Amino acid sequence: MANTITLARQISELYQRDSRKVLATLIRLLGDFDLAEEALHEAFHAALKQWPQDGIPANPCAWLVSAGRFKAIDQLRKTARLTALPDETLAQLTAAETPDSEPIADDQLRLIFTCCHPSLANDAQLALTLREVCGLTTEQIAGAFLTSPTTVAQRIVRAKGKIRDAGIPYEVPAPAELPQRLDNVLQVIYLLFNEGYSASLGPQLLDSSLSDEAIRLGRLMLQLLPDAETAGLLALMLLQHARRGARISASGELVLLPQQDRSLWQHNEIAEGSELVQWALRTRRIGPYTLQAAIAALHCEAAAAEQTDWQEICGLYNLLLQADPSPVIALNRAVAIAMRDGPAAGLALIDALEQQGELSRYHLLYAAKADLLRRLGLNTAALQAYQQALLCCKQAPEQRFLQQQIDTLRAATT
Repeated sequence: MANTITLARQISELYQRDSRKVLATLIRLLGDFDLAEEALHEAFHAALKQWPQDGIPANPCAWLVSAGRFKAIDQLRKTARLTALPDETLAQLTAAETPDSEPIADDQLRLIFTCCHPSLANDAQLALTLREVCGLTTEQIAGAFLTSPTTVAQRIVRAKGKIRDAGIPYEVPAPAELPQRLDNVLQVIYLLFNEGYSASLGPQLLDSSLSDEAIRLGRLMLQLLPDAETAGLLALMLLQHARRGARISASGELVLLPQQDRSLWQHNEIAEGSELVQWALRTRRIGPYTLQAAIAALHCEAAAAEQTDWQEICGLYNLLLQADPSPVIALNRAVAIAMRDGPAAGLALIDALEQQGELSRYHLLYAAKADLLRRLGLNTAALQAYQQALLCCKQAPEQRFLQQQIDTLRAATT
């Protein structure tokens, strides 16, 4: 029984770690998202039945791909759909082996480019990629987009239908096509990283497997296209990921940047990220990811929180807001200005953002507002803002942090 439980745990861990890689290959082989997802689950079901008898194979992912492929062939035969497939797809599907001929041997990267095809609407591209490549739930994706799960689900269904009906190829584009496809692919990789760096919902703040996968894909993209913004994105992810060991206490509680033990930061990742930032800046093709990476580098260079160069950071945020005039960037800039010029200056900017309404469901807006109100001694208003942040927050460590701030303020006002 103990061995069976251990094997089941190993298969579960394999699913968490590698199921999206297996799915990406099955989508390439089968040419159908829904059929591939069904084949993936059939393959893992077969593993649960067969591996206790035969043991885990030397290459479990290859075994799962093979099992899933044959399960799909059986299903297609039963429904008489096999002979209706195009000759090329049929040959690939039924071949004993399927050689890789793409310049980058990574099915997940191919799948990202398929999901980010320019014939799909931008929001559909992002939603589909995060669901199929990254395995995020519709609730997680909705949190990233500040929209509803129903809206996300509809976008995914429409995108799958468009890929099927238009016969969008499963391939990495030719080098000449890469630049025009780059922005959305980088955006997807960064959204994946963010979900690992700070989950939109659930019991844990960090999911390093998602962040690690985003960094791996970022490295592949930099090999494929040594562009300044690709380097900027990889640098940004490395510099943020370097702080992961200090962001959660031993008891699992959130630790904000000023209170983090900087000796726990991964200084090899900081060095690599900083070098990439400098390379990207020297190209003078400076975009939003490079600017964000430069800001992250300044935070990492400060030996202590009070030594942070807020003047330089505010200057970079001014440039970043011009390059990417999003409300989240505007909020981050307001916080930086508060650190440079005082809480009242930042609060005025946050109040203006709140009135615009685009961040009405974004808990960090209210958390930032609450902190500035607290620093101004306006505890009653700060308490209300923290309560609003708690209502919008869906992630357990941040919820506990916000509740702690509320309890502290309540104690101070009684």
